[in-house]
Amino acid sequence: MRVRFPKGVFAPNGRMYYPIGVVKKKDLHKAIYDGIKKTAHDMIKLPVPIVGVKGIRYLAKRMANWPENFGDKKASYYLGQVLRMEEEIGTGGAGFRFIYGAFLQEAAETLQNEKLSELAMDMGRNANRWREFSFLGAKNCKNRSNIEVSFSDLSEILLDCADREDKIFNQLLTIKR
Repeated sequence: MRVRFPKGVFAPNGRMYYPIGVVKKKDLHKAIYDGIKKTAHDMIKLPVPIVGVKGIRYLAKRMANWPENFGDKKASYYLGQVLRMEEEIGTGGAGFRFIYGAFLQEAAETLQNEKLSELAMDMGRNANRWREFSFLGAKNCKNRSNIEVSFSDLSEILLDCADREDKIFNQLLTIKR
């Protein structure tokens, strides 16, 4: 009763979901290729300037000027918000890059595609670069009086991440079935 009738906005109100059939034969290859193409498209081809690789560049270019525009204290606060969104709340960052790299590695094994394996390694290296950004950004936030890494340096790291991802996702778009 507690599980079927919990309180809340999206409460199931007693409804139960269950499978009514199982697909006998599934084409994993097509699903993998379609998923890779969709993700690559969304990361580099969407015309919106605040999404995907363009969004990373948008943030990076503005971040470099935060101390001049907002002052050190507010710039540090904004950086903290970016780090929370990136790593804790889950809008991106190193964690998702590692997960996507692992997906690409499994896809490479399933599809017998060496290029996907190479791109999985590239994504892992880029995830490490995101992790570096987070680490240095956190040091910056905690040590406001003695900043070791400037906002300009952090901006350069993000631009490097964007360049790497642009290259990776452009290569993923060229993967053939």
